[in-house]
Amino acid sequence: MDLRKLKTLIDLVADSGIAELEITEGEGKVRIVKFSQAQQPVAYAPAPAPAPVAAAAAESPAAPAAAPAVQGHQVKAPMVGTFYRAPNPNSAPFVEVGQAVKEGEPLCIIEAMKLLNEIEADKSGVIKEILVENGEPVEYGQPLFVIG
Repeated sequence: MDLRKLKTLIDLVADSGIAELEITEGEGKVRIVKFSQAQQPVAYAPAPAPAPVAAAAAESPAAPAAAPAVQGHQVKAPMVGTFYRAPNPNSAPFVEVGQAVKEGEPLCIIEAMKLLNEIEADKSGVIKEILVENGEPVEYGQPLFVIG
């Protein structure tokens, strides 16, 4: 299946109410699954459970700690795959925290279906935070970087 056809299928799933699409063409098989924003907090629900106990004990320290995590522009994963900070294992990472980046500059690579996809900055600014570790799997729409 060629890349243009695959991109068209991904766009179809993203723009429609379809949650999952599976297509078999010859010997090739493609499965595209869409995760909605409503499903993501459910996946992370066990982690925030201790936070209300800490918030009840000390309300003011909990509020500033949560604010920096969401301040700034988030660069999100445009696809499901494996996150890599560098072009190869022996190279330096594309970006580091505190580094200034320009729009269109490469930030990372996401490997999907044995294709390496360079993810570029969609905004100029300074890298405030890198939210994913090298080699971790990422989901569609998952925040990867915070640019301030």
